[in-house]
Amino acid sequence: MTDKSCDQHGNDAGLAADDNMTIAIHFTLRLEDGTEVDTTRDKRQAEFVFGDGNLPPGFEKPIRGMRVGETRVSDVAPEHAFGPWNPQNVQMLKRADFEDQEALEAGVVMSFADPTGGGELPGVIKSVDERQVEVDFNHPLAGRTLTFEVEVLSLTPATTH
Repeated sequence: MTDKSCDQHGNDAGLAADDNMTIAIHFTLRLEDGTEVDTTRDKRQAEFVFGDGNLPPGFEKPIRGMRVGETRVSDVAPEHAFGPWNPQNVQMLKRADFEDQEALEAGVVMSFADPTGGGELPGVIKSVDERQVEVDFNHPLAGRTLTFEVEVLSLTPATTH
């Protein structure tokens, strides 16, 4: 029988974040000016399988090699986060095509059918006139350098079904 060191949550203390591991984290995401745009600190932890492609590379890279209890802060460039802001993702749509005319106001986020058949796509209304609605389909954080603070809460080998 081999002795293995475990933390208070039953995690193998020798494990470090790597591919095919289920990882639970708390994180905070901030803009360059320090404005907090997302956090799990006051909510439920985030869980994901490392390396499964669901997390942008700029957020996975700083986590690789971390152990339970470690905290790391890193700056993530737009190309490694939500991509650069793309002017081609701003579309002019016919106002008459919108059912809810009352909701058409700059700053409102609306859901649109994804033309690739992938469900829904959020868009931010940028401007409205008598005939057209300008909608920005870029991710709201596209083009932004972000500060990513992450704490690893647990690490376990991922189970496959």
